[in-house]
Amino acid sequence: MSVEATAIDPVTLEVIRNGLPAITNEMSYDLQRTSYNMMIYEVRDYSCTLLDPQGRLLAQNIGGVSHFIADMGVIVQDGMEKHRAEGFAPGDVVMMNHPAVAGQHLNNVVIYTPFFIDGKLTAFPAVRAHWVDIGGLSTGFGPGTESFDPWCAGLQVDQLKIYEAGEPDEKLVKMIRDNIRFPENAMGDLRSQIAACRLAERRLEDMYTRYGAEMIARATQIIFDQTERRCRAAVETIPDGVYEAENLIDDYRADAPPVYIHVKVTVEGSDMTIDFTGTADQQVGNMNARTMAAAYIAYKALTAPSAAANEGSFAGLKAIIPEGSIMMATYPASTGNWSSVIAGSVDTVFRSLAEAIPDRIPAGHLGYMGIGRSFWGFDLRRNKSVILQSIDGGGWGGRPVGDGPSASVTVCQGDVRNAPIEAIELKTPVVVEERALRRDSGGPGKFRGGLGLSLSIRSLVDGRWGIPRDRRSNCPPWGLFGGEPGRRGANWVKVPEGEWEKTNLVRFQTVAGTTVRGETPGGGGWGDPFDRDPARVLDDVLSGYVSIGAALEDYGVVLGSDGNVVDVPATADTRTKRRLARTEPVDVDR
Repeated sequence: MSVEATAIDPVTLEVIRNGLPAITNEMSYDLQRTSYNMMIYEVRDYSCTLLDPQGRLLAQNIGGVSHFIADMGVIVQDGMEKHRAEGFAPGDVVMMNHPAVAGQHLNNVVIYTPFFIDGKLTAFPAVRAHWVDIGGLSTGFGPGTESFDPWCAGLQVDQLKIYEAGEPDEKLVKMIRDNIRFPENAMGDLRSQIAACRLAERRLEDMYTRYGAEMIARATQIIFDQTERRCRAAVETIPDGVYEAENLIDDYRADAPPVYIHVKVTVEGSDMTIDFTGTADQQVGNMNARTMAAAYIAYKALTAPSAAANEGSFAGLKAIIPEGSIMMATYPASTGNWSSVIAGSVDTVFRSLAEAIPDRIPAGHLGYMGIGRSFWGFDLRRNKSVILQSIDGGGWGGRPVGDGPSASVTVCQGDVRNAPIEAIELKTPVVVEERALRRDSGGPGKFRGGLGLSLSIRSLVDGRWGIPRDRRSNCPPWGLFGGEPGRRGANWVKVPEGEWEKTNLVRFQTVAGTTVRGETPGGGGWGDPFDRDPARVLDDVLSGYVSIGAALEDYGVVLGSDGNVVDVPATADTRTKRRLARTEPVDVDR
């Protein structure tokens, strides 16, 4: 007899279906209100989840960071293997960030607690959140280019109980605190994560007391099965076949060749296999990851992007990421720049399916997550060391139905956003001189790529900057179906009384008055730019998204002398001549 054949009240089923995500959403609100660092309460670089003892995902908060999902179950499974079910007790708190299992930069710290009902281990509330520092070279967004092994990056915490049966391990907490540059932030965030898990325990207790463990177990299995069927139905709309694509991603080292990504997607009925065999081997440096996230995120986006995530969301997927590859690096490979290949790999999956489902696939987007900016120094106003962190997005690719979004973070980052300028300037000794859309950065197309950002920040005190090397400086986001690539990104630095200089530095000491400018990439265009409605090009010019020169050069649109009206006959003539020029034979002897 199937699970769904077992009697269950449909109203109860819906209450449980919505109640589990509601718990994770309340965890999220609690975390935001009580956390200490801007990466959590402003940027929202975290995820709140509920998992069962088998590591199956019961629910995740709305907007939770997408690339955290794939590893949470793995972490619980590893914890169960190390501690066994009988090794957990009510009141325990486990801390985990070890790259042999989690495969991310050490700043992404997981805190989880066991939940018991009638003395039986039943679930694990878990929060993964970005700490501003975890020792070593981790300050900001991880170790940058300097780290060559995990020990450089900071503290590796491997399934350690920082609370046992409700009692903190004071020696362990002190050891962690003593090895972190911003212990007030870290300990505050730790308490915030614990509080979110404790809240979830109380809400789970209410739910289990009301409905009983057996009823909830049946309901969750039905929810998993229904979610799987929905995802499989979406896969069935893709023609059967084997689809392949490749991508190049700039290495974080300025003098290194690009990193090669290869994917083969096989669709057979409702089954999908995403196979990254052929992708680059793990690197000597730290541009490595150990995660299934790229396959999971691509599959979720293709099947049920707006639906709540649970274990059924991925049951119809077979993901193959070879051991020892850059996305499944074997410990002790350094994973400090783990995020660099994930977003571009998701894009590669989409690209492979462009011919099969052209009405659903966008052009390439900014395609990397390392767009964070960090600055730390001594704030004379507060008489203490402070740190600034924010994440700023770029352009997404043009789509079959419209232009790409501008200034958005990647497909992997959920509801991550930039920190407000007011908060940045209030809490750190810097001035944000510009945060603006980059004109002409979106790839030309029938549907234009989204625009990247230009962000300039000036420090008011001596300090240390951490900026990412732009990983689209050599490999810009691609266009589709005649669309053009998006504009590349770049980083610039200007010292007081100096001139702007392009930089590939990742971390550097500066004096007060130094300004750092980051330019993020635009998304690729979709479709022939000469097919774009001239009225839309004019709107872009009037909005400051496209220059008058680019309107003519990229789109063949001629504007009147005042730039406020389209010269329709001249535009038609220009486009006709430009189209003919594309098809003229090339004189190879010329």
